[in-house]
Amino acid sequence: MVGPTETRKKKRIHLNGFDMFTVSHLSFGQWQNPKDRSKTKRRDLSYWTDLAKILEKGDFTALFLADTYGIYDTYKGSAEPAIRYGAQVPMGDPSIPITAMASVTKNLLFAITTSTSYEAPYVVAKRFSTLDHLTQGRFGWNIVTSWKASASKALGLPLVEHDKRYEIADEYLRVLYKLWEGSWANDALKEDVETAEYTDPDRIKYVHHHGENFELDGVHILDPSPQRTPFLFQAGTSPAGIAFGSTHAEAIFVAGISPQAVAPKVKAIREEAAKRGRDPNSVKIFPVITPIIGRTEEEAQEKYEEALKYANHEAGLAFWSGGSGIDISQFDLDQEIKPTDVHVDARVHTTLSHLQHTSPDIPAWTPRNIGKWIALGANGPIPVGTPQRVADILEEWVNVADVDGFNIGYIISPASFEDVTELLVPELRRRGLYDALPGSTLREKIYGEGQKSLRDDHAGSQYKYDVYDGK
Repeated sequence: MVGPTETRKKKRIHLNGFDMFTVSHLSFGQWQNPKDRSKTKRRDLSYWTDLAKILEKGDFTALFLADTYGIYDTYKGSAEPAIRYGAQVPMGDPSIPITAMASVTKNLLFAITTSTSYEAPYVVAKRFSTLDHLTQGRFGWNIVTSWKASASKALGLPLVEHDKRYEIADEYLRVLYKLWEGSWANDALKEDVETAEYTDPDRIKYVHHHGENFELDGVHILDPSPQRTPFLFQAGTSPAGIAFGSTHAEAIFVAGISPQAVAPKVKAIREEAAKRGRDPNSVKIFPVITPIIGRTEEEAQEKYEEALKYANHEAGLAFWSGGSGIDISQFDLDQEIKPTDVHVDARVHTTLSHLQHTSPDIPAWTPRNIGKWIALGANGPIPVGTPQRVADILEEWVNVADVDGFNIGYIISPASFEDVTELLVPELRRRGLYDALPGSTLREKIYGEGQKSLRDDHAGSQYKYDVYDGK
């Protein structure tokens, strides 16, 4: 294990605000707290612009917005608990508030989740190029493959088996690279007022893709954005997920109850990236963590006790059952749950992997313990304490698990993010772990000034205009 001094020289900790266009993201029931603004997300744009300003003040790297399709309906064999208690429903479109937030910030970056399962690559290419243009390159995409049976039924499309979803996603990304990287030359856009030539058609290639899952003949309908390909995030640590992420992702989100549990996942991701010819350290790793911070230990504990008062275990169990494929309502409160108890194929493999690890907070994975754990923070740790105590924990994660930063969840919004900005960030700066990031685009903020485009060792680089043949 490296020491604190070496770690500080090695890594600047990145913090991403972690939110969702829904009333309860990962801490269920907190909307009841009068201090929480989460219930205004869907009808008040100022929720988003105010949040963006808070994160900008705290020099957060990005605001990451999760998303999902369908409703959690495994728990008690019904969607009723999720709907009744607001377990990620109602759900808005995360792409909508991005430009408003970009208009009130200069440095904050943005990433949203979109699935490769339900929209044509051509449509996503246009939308994301638009967002990258309007944010001046401050945009990223979290790539997911949808797994809920309720979503496939709602969209009238078949639910594809887990590993096959990643095979489809791989082809999906290659279609997008052809559009983003290979269709337009850098000098195709002329805007020549003397000749009235807006675009040179000879500097645009038609994409002719005829694959197993997608057919496309056409040009990208929008000129190249500042990054061309938005910065690529991904979440998934199953073998298929790691294979996909180590090929395509520039950053990967992971979940785990401790740095010791996450460390093997990080090691596997970096090793797989190296096998694919990539610099393993170019794949940035972000676990989720939901800190509760007070100026004193007593104040932090008071905030924790207040959160417990509003925590809704039914909503949390609806979320957990949906992700695991295990209807936890069918078990005795103190019966230990095992991965073999899955009875629904649609599930998140990362959720199941948690069952292999215990901690002081979860000595055994019983419904009683899961209910206590999942209602606050959902699938990550919840450190409670002073800025110094929380900073110690973040450093431990960096040292033990070799992570690059954190997705910061919230208990109540925006107060939890204000606590990070006002209390934790100054402590990280004091330790030399949190300085200003150079560059203007998301990719530059991660890799360094000047690196706006995909790195040469990334799979998408083989589709750049100068080397791509249009097929």
